[in-house]
Amino acid sequence: MKEHVPKKIKERVLKLRETIDRYRYLYHVEDKEEISPEALDSLKDELAKLEEEYPSLITSDSPTQRVAGSPLPQFKKVKHEVPQWSFNDAFTEEDIREFDARVKRFLKAALGEPRVISKKEIAREDIGKAISPSYTCELKIDGLKVVLTYQKGLLVTAATRGDGVVGEDVTHNVRTIESVPLKLTKELDVIVEGEVWLGKSELARINAERKRRGEQLFANPRNAAAGSIRQLDPKVAAGRRLNTFIYDIGSVRGQKIPETQIEELAFLQELGFKVNTHFSLSKTIDDVILFWKAWQKKAAKEDYLIDGVVLKVNEKKQQEMLGYTGKAPRFAIAFKFPAEQVTTVVENIVLQVGRTGVLTPVAHLRPVSVAGSTVSRATLHNEDEIHRLDVRIGDTVMLQKAGDVIPDIVGVVKEMRTGKEKAYHFPVHVPECGGDGRIERIPGQAAYRCVNKHSFALIRRRFYHFVSKKAFNIEGVGPKLVDVLLDNQLIASFDDLFTLKRGDLLALPRLKEKSVGLALSWLTCFWTTNSLLRLMICLP
Repeated sequence: MKEHVPKKIKERVLKLRETIDRYRYLYHVEDKEEISPEALDSLKDELAKLEEEYPSLITSDSPTQRVAGSPLPQFKKVKHEVPQWSFNDAFTEEDIREFDARVKRFLKAALGEPRVISKKEIAREDIGKAISPSYTCELKIDGLKVVLTYQKGLLVTAATRGDGVVGEDVTHNVRTIESVPLKLTKELDVIVEGEVWLGKSELARINAERKRRGEQLFANPRNAAAGSIRQLDPKVAAGRRLNTFIYDIGSVRGQKIPETQIEELAFLQELGFKVNTHFSLSKTIDDVILFWKAWQKKAAKEDYLIDGVVLKVNEKKQQEMLGYTGKAPRFAIAFKFPAEQVTTVVENIVLQVGRTGVLTPVAHLRPVSVAGSTVSRATLHNEDEIHRLDVRIGDTVMLQKAGDVIPDIVGVVKEMRTGKEKAYHFPVHVPECGGDGRIERIPGQAAYRCVNKHSFALIRRRFYHFVSKKAFNIEGVGPKLVDVLLDNQLIASFDDLFTLKRGDLLALPRLKEKSVGLALSWLTCFWTTNSLLRLMICLP
């Protein structure tokens, strides 16, 4: 029976693919970061879940079925002897427990199928251990992947990952990195994989020099590392103190590959490679989660950027049993840290009237990208919360989105204060309350409410009239959208309609990209109109 896929799901999947492909190209090929890696991860995760729910939507050119990036044309192309896979991502404890369950199911199935896994290869006494695998936890470094090829112990080629099959020859630049051995301690033919990174302190030094020369500053260490490796002049890379961590052996001749990932890391160190020493062997998935949580707190203290933990089944024999999907190993996964908090500026604090007449203070923010959308508002809950945070109009604040439409302000960067910030005080009257606008504190609570108990219904009717054909006739904004905006505390007065951003609307339930675009085009037209004549241009 043919799978039924709702039209809106098909449209969402197509839009996700177009958006992800654009940002993936900018990030991996041109080293431009127009949205944060966390935001891009969120888009990819949504697409993967939709394709999992509707398998008929999966196509060979979907971003979920390929490895990121294409080689730049100005470099010599290098075809990888060993395919360069990318990892699937996990974002939550639930995700990583599901990964653990999948690993155990595959191992159990493999051990139960002698035709697939020979009894000569796996002894029966290994069955218990195979079904309860141990994991190595390694820090996921936010840098640029590099593939190093050695012949008889000498470095012959260094290449970027590219599209996983063909990369870029960057040997001339990688040879300038002090942590990359030009000659190994053993005369082996070996291919290894690792990460090129730039320290945060080194980035500060480079940006200071670029600022003095009037050059554009690097946005982050990852972009600086990628830009350095992709310089045609090796003197540029040599002057930037790049560094590496090597973490995997792609292939080796004349030498038995270590039986575990832990032993492989030790062997890489023995050959002369720099290995990140903050790895751990975890006997259970609970141990993995503890490691992940611990490094969320410690990551910022390191000089290199860490955006998660790479989890691998430790036993190589079990890795072989698990194998690969079309784009990623089944035996490994990237356990990403939660999206980092972002900072922005509180431009105003306004009171919004809820369904029951309760007044909620909402901060109007300088628009900022968080959790995959542009946010321009954040709830402050009540008067006590404002006092607890000591948040003022003009403050630089830390913003965190935890799945709600309106994110929370979790702290104030008080070091950014200039003395011009203004403390907020609850007024005595709020016009939106109707009547004389009087408000009162709710007994026993830190909240205020309108004295007029019927004010919210009046506000709702006023908005219905304002957007209707009898008034402004704003196409794409009708009673249903007004209800959603009011219920989610995104508007309280008519002018709030004209300050809405795309991220505010896309985060709301049941709103499509097309509907959002139509509504915003009309609202923007009205907002930018500063005369009656120009206003008439917007009208039908």
